[in-house]
Amino acid sequence: MNLQLQNLLIGSIILGFAAMEFATRRYQQSVRADANDTKLEVLMFVSLIAVTQPLALLGANWLCNGLMPGMRGAWSHLPWWAMAAILLVADDMTQYWWHRASHTPWLWPLHRAHHSASYMSIRVTYRNNFFYYLMMPGLWSAGVLLYLGFGKVYGVYIVVKMLVILGAHCAWRWDEPLYRVRVLRPLMWVVERTISTPATHWAHHALTNADGIGHYKGNFGNLLFFWDVLFGTAHITRKYPAKVGLEDDRRFGAEHWAAQMFYPLRHSQRQHTALRFGGQAYGDQDAATDATAAGNP
Repeated sequence: MNLQLQNLLIGSIILGFAAMEFATRRYQQSVRADANDTKLEVLMFVSLIAVTQPLALLGANWLCNGLMPGMRGAWSHLPWWAMAAILLVADDMTQYWWHRASHTPWLWPLHRAHHSASYMSIRVTYRNNFFYYLMMPGLWSAGVLLYLGFGKVYGVYIVVKMLVILGAHCAWRWDEPLYRVRVLRPLMWVVERTISTPATHWAHHALTNADGIGHYKGNFGNLLFFWDVLFGTAHITRKYPAKVGLEDDRRFGAEHWAAQMFYPLRHSQRQHTALRFGGQAYGDQDAATDATAAGNP
């Protein structure tokens, strides 16, 4: 697939999901974004497309030229299905583990921006810290595979991946009506265990796990939800959390977009924060302690 066609398809996917968000009025009813949100989301998307992704892909190409100059295009003879399988492991599975690691205290500051939105929409798909993407193993491994000759298959792969992950974040819950069609239930059983869907990914963005729907400590898959099934982090309910976002932002106010995007270069001034050295996020234990102190055990 040539680059122009790839970009045309990705642009069409974005516009298609945006249109469905508005046509179903899900965007108007659920997205409550302010200028702080918009700056973070726009600047992160632009920086990913214009800086981070080219830097990782070109950086990987430069390293390959230096370390294995005779290997350019060496794997181009592989069948498409073998290339797709390699991409799923080298890009998507590594992204699962990177995402999972980013929910540990050490890497959480680089990922919390993705969860700080109190709404779900395609606009939050690439809402993250700048260094979260710069350090993502999948981007660098994709650069190596492009050097080895995966160009055409990678173009198709990235279009399919964008279709799935944009759909998983979309305010329009495309899977919801399909669960109600009896004849589709066996198919949806397979689908929801294979790719990320709104139901499984919204659960990952949930404000709380207390309702049995939220599962922000699992459902880490990006293209394939199968990694969650395989590695024991899957939680499937076919329901959607009532609220998404972060409890500390609800209690103490949103973090400034610059701290969310550029930590550790920019630190937060908030009391409860993960966005400064030595800082600690407001978590489940804090909420439980506050509830008990208020007489609501």
